[in-house]
Amino acid sequence: MTGFGAILSHKMIRVHSESETGREVTVAAACRPFALRFWRVALLLGAVVALVAGCGRPAPVTGVTPIKAANPAELQKYLLTHKPDVGQFRLRGPFPVTERRDLEIPLASDLEVEADLFLATTTQKAPLVIILHGHGNSKEDHEFQAMHVASWGMHGMAIELPAQGPWITNGKTLARLVKLIHRKPEIVDSHIDPERIILVGHSFGATAVAAALAEGAPAIGGVLLDPAGIGRQLPDLLKRVKTPVLVIGADEDIWSTRNRTYFYRFMAGTVGEISIRDAAHEDAQYPAEQVVRTFSDHPLATEDAQITFVSALAVSAFGLSATGGIDYAWSSFENDLKKGRFFNARRK
Repeated sequence: MTGFGAILSHKMIRVHSESETGREVTVAAACRPFALRFWRVALLLGAVVALVAGCGRPAPVTGVTPIKAANPAELQKYLLTHKPDVGQFRLRGPFPVTERRDLEIPLASDLEVEADLFLATTTQKAPLVIILHGHGNSKEDHEFQAMHVASWGMHGMAIELPAQGPWITNGKTLARLVKLIHRKPEIVDSHIDPERIILVGHSFGATAVAAALAEGAPAIGGVLLDPAGIGRQLPDLLKRVKTPVLVIGADEDIWSTRNRTYFYRFMAGTVGEISIRDAAHEDAQYPAEQVVRTFSDHPLATEDAQITFVSALAVSAFGLSATGGIDYAWSSFENDLKKGRFFNARRK
């Protein structure tokens, strides 16, 4: 339901994780008793309701792009010959999407990965965007994002790994999955281009993505959605990441994650980072409707911010898959930076 593993702050309230499996709540002295009760009750209620109801949140109606393309190659040619604009990726892309739920991908006799697959309708091979959830979450929290990128001609796959971590171990499992798909893409679908795999991770899932890239997973790049990480080994792990990465963060004046700055500071490859104005940590996914209802009186997650996140994710994945770098996505952010929707942009 919520990214319990990250440091979460909203005004005077902070939820602070000291380990990959535990939580500590610290609150400004003046509001500690009320805030502590509020968070415990709200988070527990959200968890119970979601477990009982077990239903997801309907995807938003965003409209469909007026761009026409017969196949992903034609769409790529069109986009690369026009001015990049992240705003156009707020709409669904031109391709219908086919869904395959609860796939079980075997990695070993005692290990398999469960995934929801969203395929762009095409006879051509297309890139694969693999999305991993964060602490306490599941693949269902990212199905809207996987579907959205598929509509833009990139197959999307939301996977499920142990929701409590440990995240370095999850990263090693993710690396094994990527290596398997690179060798045998037909194990997922014959229309996957194994040379164009992009890894996406939310919160502590970003640590797993970094670990997978550090382990040599054959992906061409990564997108980290409001990343969080802990552990003394994190800086050394990030220094081993050589592939291009885009960091898309929430508004740290509202919501800050544990050691987010490490991902930009220590990664050795090309890195670009932006923040989304007024976005919270949960906006980097598409939370279950029960969670939205639970926090309806607390301005944490908004559909507009979630669509902003998914548009930034889609343009980042497209740019990486089409060019192997971050320049296309970075140029696409220009208008939204001027408007103030994005801020604190930096790259190296």
